[in-house]
Amino acid sequence: MPGLQPPSREPLRPATGADDAPTGTRPLHGADYRPPAWLRNRHLQSILAGSPLRRMRGAYGLKRLGATSSGHMVDGGDGVRLHGLHTTLPGMRPRGLALLLHGWEGSTESSYMRMTAVQLLRRGFDVFRLNFRDHGGTHHLNEALFHSNRIDEVVHAACDIARRFQPPGTPMVAAGHSLGGNFVLRLALRAPAAGLELARVASVCPVLDPARTMLQMEQGTPMYMRYFEKKWRESLQRKRRLFPEQHDFDDATLKLHMRELTEWLVQRHTDFGSLDNYFDGYSIAGDRLAPLAVPTDILMADDDPVIPIGDFHQLVLPPHARLEIAHWGGHCGFIENARLDGFAERWVAQRLATEAAPVAS
Repeated sequence: MPGLQPPSREPLRPATGADDAPTGTRPLHGADYRPPAWLRNRHLQSILAGSPLRRMRGAYGLKRLGATSSGHMVDGGDGVRLHGLHTTLPGMRPRGLALLLHGWEGSTESSYMRMTAVQLLRRGFDVFRLNFRDHGGTHHLNEALFHSNRIDEVVHAACDIARRFQPPGTPMVAAGHSLGGNFVLRLALRAPAAGLELARVASVCPVLDPARTMLQMEQGTPMYMRYFEKKWRESLQRKRRLFPEQHDFDDATLKLHMRELTEWLVQRHTDFGSLDNYFDGYSIAGDRLAPLAVPTDILMADDDPVIPIGDFHQLVLPPHARLEIAHWGGHCGFIENARLDGFAERWVAQRLATEAAPVAS
């Protein structure tokens, strides 16, 4: 297709340490991420990414900045209610609004959400962290179950957030991790038609082909499949307690493995008819990102144990979309040191800050 190009790797660059400054003289690149030898195991990276210590670091970072967060209901359209946190720095004239989307079974309070918010606040943004349906303790807001094709309500919510929280005359940007990375790229695809003026998006370790991601988890290290199965079962149990008439599935259903449980969801709670159709519904593999009109940056780790790296080498992207592949990082890890600083959070904030208005003197 004319004007489109396959992604390419960044050449290795000299290693750099964690930079806590709100601005930098040189852009970060995926190949800059070169952790110490003891942090180069992909499973260690993936486990540390969601550790309680990282969540505490994020909470401390927000407190240290003096950030204030307020909870808000937002309109997902057709009666859907979603919840999120709007975070600001008192007395700061914001340079823009950043929307953050979490991964599957994550929430507004996930470590990477908090730590990315810190980095964006320090660069002058207001931040809105959105919970997907049935995430972050919001199961009571909507009767129907969450599934990964519910992009329309996220687009509608993003438009509502822009109307209510975007500072006049400033840009709106967005970022997501894992499944949130998939959602933010689909949000960028749909933004022009929805009238949502997104200036830029950034995506970390996004799910591209859900069918291949499922297969990789089934054939890979079992702990990832067990983790997501446990979290999903707990979510479904909570939904059943809240809406017993709507969700009367039995315990045998909850004991199904991931593939079978997903197929049960598709057959009973969607109109897709088959698992293949459901996966295809939110796939962004191959040339599906080719129509992107929003400037886009994607960060992926070559050693991601959850998402197949091969899918990224087959991506077809427009000239204003850029893929960067780091040699290490695991799944949404990119941990830099014993303090659990995150390269990805700094990378996201720096990429999105290129669209921000200059700080007023």
